[in-house]
Order: sequence, then C-alpha cells, then structure tokens
Amino acid sequence: MNTLYLLLNLGSVSVPFLYSFHPRLQLHKRFIWIFISILLTMVIFIPEVSKIELFRDLVLPSETNAIHTLFGGELLARMDRAASIAAERHSGKIVVTASVNHVAFKHAVPLGSIVTVEAKETRAFKSSMEVYIDVWVDDKNTETSVKVNEAIFTFVAVDSDGYPIGIPQLVPETKEEILRYEGALRRKQLSLVLAGKMKAQEATELKALFS
Repeated sequence: MNTLYLLLNLGSVSVPFLYSFHPRLQLHKRFIWIFISILLTMVIFIPEVSKIELFRDLVLPSETNAIHTLFGGELLARMDRAASIAAERHSGKIVVTASVNHVAFKHAVPLGSIVTVEAKETRAFKSSMEVYIDVWVDDKNTETSVKVNEAIFTFVAVDSDGYPIGIPQLVPETKEEILRYEGALRRKQLSLVLAGKMKAQEATELKALFS
C-alpha cells in the first residue's frame, strides 16, 4: 500500500468530512494533521499480498571468471538488488540487508546467459521481512528456463535516521506462499537461537517440529 497515496487522498477528504458536521467550524491545521495521522495509523498496517519482483540481465565478459562463468558475488549483488526492491515495495520504507541465508549455487551461469532473478517476500515481522529468491537462466538449446540458484534474504525497514520502523503484515495466498510463510518464523527463531538472542526452549515453532 502506498503511504504517500493514502496521505494525499486522506488529506483531500478528511477536512470536507469534518466540515460536513459543522460547516462554520474553523479547524486548526494541527488538529487536521492529527486526525490524518490517526487514520494513517489505522490503515498503514493492513495486511498485504506479496508482490513478485523480476530482475533480468545479460552476463557480460567483465562479470565472469577464468572459465567464463558468472562470478558468485556478481549474482549475489543482483539478488540483493531485486530482493531490496521487493522489500521496499512492500514496506514503503528504506530497507537495509540484515542477513543472507541458504544460498545454493546449483549450476554455473555461462557468459552471455540471460539471468532472471525472482524475488518475493515470504513474511513480514515487526520491522523485518524475509524475501525468497529464485534465479533462472534461459537455456538456448531447449528454450526453457533452468533454476540455478536460490537464497533467503532478510531486510529491516528503517526511518531516515536509520532506526527500525514498523511495516505492514503479509497475507499468504497460494499453497507455496503458505509453506514459506510458516517456515519463515522457524527460520527466524533458529537465527535468534544461534545468535544467542533467544533461548532454545522459547523457540516454540522449532520445538513443534520434534514433538
């Protein structure tokens, strides 16, 4: 949901709405903006549906190694950009990369390949969000796409001062989205346990796997 769009629309309708009750009432500007802020708080956290971000590019000679395949770091940079766009589109905020997990290089990406990076948010927490990445390469011989990489990125939404800020929640719809949504909490709890920020007995979703 676009916060700026909401602000403009709410600003245009809130004042006439209030004057409809008291036409002669002279409203102070500060009161008007307080009213708008309350409405924004009510709508900004409405759960949203995850959006897919596609990033397509060609593998150039300067991006390949001695055997003419794409550097892993180059691919990760593309994945990070696509994932950050997906996270920013959902949150409507500035986002920073918090972690990169489960990176799996399944196939080499040859020089001249057309690479498609598919980024889709799987779950939103208080200020952080998990984005799942799938990478595909067009096979010129079979005219099909081959999956060459996947990874899970975590981003945190921040304000202009760099402090974490709240974001809208996410509503999974398809079977795959639901599975990834449920798995995101387990992955988050595992990361917190490994980092020493959560006790193992508090990781309820992880414990449920073994019960």
